[in-house]
This record gives sequence, structure tokens and C-alpha cells, in this order.
Amino acid sequence: MAVAPAVTARACANIALVKYWGKRDAALNLPAAGSLSLALGALVTETTVAFDPELANDVIDLDGQPARADAAMRVSAFLDLVRAQTGVQIRARVTSKNEFPTASGLASSASGFAALALAATKAGGLDLPPRELSILARRGSGSAARSVFGGFARMHAGHADSGEDAFAEPIGSVLTDRVRLVIAVVGGGVAKAHGSRSAMDHTALTSPLYRAWLELVPRDLAAAEAALAAGDLEALGAIAEGNALAMHASAIAARPAVIYWQPATLAALAEVRALRAAGRAAWATMDAGPHVKVLTSAADAGAVAAALRGVAGVTDVSIAAAGPAAQILDREGSHRAS
Repeated sequence: MAVAPAVTARACANIALVKYWGKRDAALNLPAAGSLSLALGALVTETTVAFDPELANDVIDLDGQPARADAAMRVSAFLDLVRAQTGVQIRARVTSKNEFPTASGLASSASGFAALALAATKAGGLDLPPRELSILARRGSGSAARSVFGGFARMHAGHADSGEDAFAEPIGSVLTDRVRLVIAVVGGGVAKAHGSRSAMDHTALTSPLYRAWLELVPRDLAAAEAALAAGDLEALGAIAEGNALAMHASAIAARPAVIYWQPATLAALAEVRALRAAGRAAWATMDAGPHVKVLTSAADAGAVAAALRGVAGVTDVSIAAAGPAAQILDREGSHRAS
């Protein structure tokens, strides 16, 4: 296959409304249960990949700095998968920038590996269909399989040992253009103490609530998909909030406990409940970090954001609409579909 010049791709982070928490195969990043997410146009990673025969090793830059050794090894291992598929055996230069805080619970690995998968395969001369791109992106980060797609996406856990049936696909809904996610960053977006991978493994091994979590997810997935089909934001929000609290409950019950929440997290959750009691569309969800994301409507997003800005310890608040699928940027910087 012919090696292309430097290729740049953009992908959106996604926030799971029915969570991914736990694996059935760590080596292949096969999830223990399915998940459902919303891609966010305000959380974007842009990644450029260029295969260069002059390089002795892969060179990885993240947010303007050389990547840490562990992050660089993870990216190089993923590039080895791309090299195996494309037949391109030379090293690559990767430059990646997150337009939001990295490794703090805002799904930067999802957008990062989705953008890397698209840019690297295109640079290697390979044009993968979306499902195969989703399967490849999953090898870098389980949630990256969903960031290949825009809007709502459903991740299938699959059953095959090979992982060929563990992929994401988009879900159309009238809610896609109507919903907003208000993102309340707690504590300045600093890197979290517990990485998602190690925390979910620890939870699966030690939490007495983990089995109950796995039994809950299929029921929540079915209910969430029904809510999307019906265009029922209230039902979707209630499922998302309950599912997030159940995920964190399983982590808190691990021994020793995995606790991502800070005092401002609890204060923001209380504010969300108060907003809902006052008649606003507002349901909280949280990933592996202290930040609170609020599923709401376009009409109520401004009021929800204003209320969260008043919570002590919330350091930044933004409003995100649904984002697009992963895309290639042409040389003039405009987008074109993957």
C-alpha cells in the first residue's frame, strides 16, 4: 500500500450515558457489557500521523510536549496494529492535541484513539469501513470505538473471543439535535489519581457490587434505546443518572475504594437535583473522574450552566451539543467524512 503524506483527523470525545466499566478481555479491550454514548462537539482531539522512513522510533507529541513514556508505548503498540494491517513497517511521527483537559475524566482517550485510528490508517493507505475502524479504535481504548461515530452510539460487547463482534454503531434519534450536555469541570481538570483501566480492573476483582452492575447494564441499555426511539429525554436522563451512580457505587465499594468524587462533585449533584425539582430538564452523569456532566435540553442548557457556575469548586462550565463522526481534515483544514 502506498504511504500517504501527513494525515490529520479529528474526533469527538463521547460521554457514556450507559457506562462502559469492566472488560472481559483486557488484551483486546473487549467490554464486559455494552454501552451507549453521546459524542460531544465541544470535546475534540486533532491528531496528525506521518510515516517517516528517517525515524528510528515512533515520535509521539501530545499537547505540545513529548508524550510520557507510558503514553508513548501505548500509542506505539497501537501503531503496530496499524502497521500489521497496512503492511507499512516504518516508524511514524504523531502529533496530537486535545481541545480540553487530558486524562482527567473527560474521555480524552476515546477521542484520541479514534482520531489516531483514522489518521494512521489513512496515512498507511488503508480506507477502513466504519465498523472495522471502530473495532481497531477499540484496541487503543474501549470507548474510542464509539468516538468513530457522531451523535448517539451503541457499543456491542460481543461474544467472540476474537473481538470481531465488539464494535459500535450509530443510533439515530430525534433527540440528537435537541439535547445538550453541560460539562462542569471540578478541580481545574487536573489529571486524576486513578486511571480508568486500572480502576475498572480493581473494581471487577474486589467490589462486591460489580456482579450486580453487570446484571444492570443490559436492562439500562434496552431502556435507553427505547427512550431514544421514542424521543423521550426524561426517560433517557433518568436511566443515565441511575446508571452513572451505580457505576460509581461499584467503584466505591471496591477494596480499597476507588473514589473520584470531590466535595464540589457532591455539591454539583445536589444542584442538579434542585434544578430538576424546579422543573428544569437536568440529569447528571459522571465518568471516571470528579466532573459532573448534565444531560439537558437546548432550552434549559443556559439555566443549568448558570446554576453550576455558582457551585463552589466548579472551575469551568461549558455547553456541548452532539458532535460529528471522526473526520479527515484536508490540507486547507476543512473537514471531510471518514
